Amino acid sequence: MTHISPDPEPERSTGLEPGGGVPPGETPPAESSMPETLPRETHNPTKGWAKAPLTVIIVVAVLIAAFFLAYALVLIL
Repeated sequence: MTHISPDPEPERSTGLEPGGGVPPGETPPAESSMPETLPRETHNPTKGWAKAPLTVIIVVAVLIAAFFLAYALVLIL
């Protein structure tokens, strides 16, 4: 696995002080993106919606739709 060092290269960066610091007024070198910065998360995989909350939401939506349908039928008749 290749890894890109986040440390600046003194021979390619202008204005670096000994130790890698940047003097006041100088723009620091850009950060390099590092591959695989975080470990792979396997302990908490997403599984989507649980069955109980999804069932409750569907039942409530059907009851609300049935109420409005019944209300519309009462207004028409």
